[in-house]
Amino acid sequence: QVQLVESGGGLVQAGGSLRLSCAASGRTISSYAMGWFRQAPGKEREFVAGIDWSGTNTYHADSVKGRFTISRDNAKNTVYLQMNSLKPEDTAVYYCAFPLEPYSSGMSARDFGSWGQGTQVTVSS
Repeated sequence: QVQLVESGGGLVQAGGSLRLSCAASGRTISSYAMGWFRQAPGKEREFVAGIDWSGTNTYHADSVKGRFTISRDNAKNTVYLQMNSLKPEDTAVYYCAFPLEPYSSGMSARDFGSWGQGTQVTVSS
């Protein structure tokens, strides 16, 4: 069973940057797509970004496109989310997600079976 630990969240002013990390253990991620989701208070969890198992293809929600970038380092068994030009509406708990099947391409929440504990990102105006 895979364990996911997110880090890198915090409090930042609007326009600032943060880099989230998701360290996986218990399973090698190299054959798996990985995803980042977020959940703001009173809202449903939403997709933020995903990367396929090869790292060739990345996917970003329209709300973060051009500002956030997902990447992976399979040698470190880690996935990253670089967040630039942060806005107050980016405030949420950010979750790393591991899919149910290897080599899958699905990026909806139902395609992922393991989740980290989340890391809080707060953007002040």
